[in-house]
Amino acid sequence: MGSGVETWVARELAVAAEKAKGTLRSGELAKLAGVSSDLLRHYERLGILANAERGANGYRRYPASALTRVQAARRAVTLGFTLAELARVFGVRDRGGVPCRQVRALAEEKLKRLDEALIETRNLRRQLGRIVRGWDRRLAVRPSGQRAHLLHSLEAPPIAAKARANSKGRGWGRK
Repeated sequence: MGSGVETWVARELAVAAEKAKGTLRSGELAKLAGVSSDLLRHYERLGILANAERGANGYRRYPASALTRVQAARRAVTLGFTLAELARVFGVRDRGGVPCRQVRALAEEKLKRLDEALIETRNLRRQLGRIVRGWDRRLAVRPSGQRAHLLHSLEAPPIAAKARANSKGRGWGRK
């Protein structure tokens, strides 16, 4: 047996021993979760993941349960939860609390914002439809090759859109 094979066997035995202890190295956890090791460290800094233990070699070792936590965090982010919110919720849970009602309230808030965004999107679609129909009328009376100044017609937004933006105190950004 050559030294390359011995090294490979030793590495595989070490991985098997770590898994038997119920821990995963950072790279293993990252691969299983489909994220980068940098993201795991970021989650640690934010408190989404508990600080990993360090092996004798200095490598981070996470409990196998960290995989479920990372997967839950990734899914929650896709649903609109912020990392700060997740850190607070997981912090409560890690201290023995029951954050279920808090999580539900956060989800309800996100649902409300999504409903508002859908209304704004439908309004924007109607507005854009009117603009396109107006442009079609402009283009219909212009000879080919003559400018219709379509973009210049967009210089001032409709008064209703201005009032709506001012009353909310925000544009397209998040609250």
